[in-house]
This record gives sequence, C-alpha cells and structure tokens, in this order.
Amino acid sequence: MIKEFNLLATSEIRRESEACSELWMLLRAAGDETPILDRSPIRGLIVARTSLDPVEAIRRLRIELHEDPQIFRAILRVMPVEASTPTDLGEIVDKTRDLASKIGESESFRVTLEKRRTGLRSRVVVEAVAGVIDRRVNLEDPDWIVLVEIISRVTGLSVIASDGILNIQKERAKLSAEG
Repeated sequence: MIKEFNLLATSEIRRESEACSELWMLLRAAGDETPILDRSPIRGLIVARTSLDPVEAIRRLRIELHEDPQIFRAILRVMPVEASTPTDLGEIVDKTRDLASKIGESESFRVTLEKRRTGLRSRVVVEAVAGVIDRRVNLEDPDWIVLVEIISRVTGLSVIASDGILNIQKERAKLSAEG
C-alpha cells in the first residue's frame, strides 16, 4: 500500500482494480500526469497519490462528473487527505490541531471518523479530536468537516468544506434533480 497517499476512494468489493484504473484515468484527465494508485489491505478501499492538491483534485473530479455522470462506474466516493500520521491518538490530535487552524472563529465543524482495522474506540478518537478545536460543533450543517480516516496503522486527516467529499451517488441524484 502507498504510504504517502493524499486521496482515498471507495468502490464495491471486488471492483477495486476497475476503480483504480478509473481513478487513474480521471486524475489524468483532471491534470495529474503521474497519479499513483494502489489497493489498500481493506476491501473496497483504494489509496492514491496525486500531484494535485487533494482538495483541488476533488473539485476537478466533481467537474468531470458533472460533464459526464456515467464516467464514474466503479468509484463510489473520493476523499481528500491533507496529512497522514501513524495511528496514534496523540499524533492524530497534533496533526488535527495544525489543520484546524483554517476554521474561522465564527464557523462550525463536525468530526467524521471512518476507522478500519484498529482497536481505537470511535468515541475516544472523536472526543480527543473535537477537544482541540475551539469552535462551535454543528453535526447537521457544519461549515467544515474534520475527516479522520484510520486504515490500520496509518491515519489520513483533512479539514474540508462540507462539500469536500465527492459522493458519486449523491452528486448524480443532485444532477437528476436539477434536470
């Protein structure tokens, strides 16, 4: 598995290879000449390294989706990773503190945690991460999402706008509703 990844993508189980190829082609179309992708040890999870800023990569992939909704066949979601750290609660909290500085004083946030193959308890991680961010919590409609993606011994972190995760099904539904 790539250690220095800055994107995560999900696919249906047993479609990981197809999703890797699809994301590779989409990242190339978005402007990255040399994306690196690999299946993770977790079924349905792909890790990627793009030369693009990961948040910008999500924006460009969203444009690709809006231009041709059927171009995404195997990928379900794509998430940016702004920093990675060993899966250690203290290190996760330290990295989060650095990233959270972009949340304005009057803005709100929510912690979204996805954990895979770890003994860390969800509540402990969420409380520790939220505890170092001196901003208002809003679980329903936050300005920012503090994304914590634990994959065994490595954790990816991002502080992103509420639309910072590319969810293919939700985007397609939104496009259909718009006509």
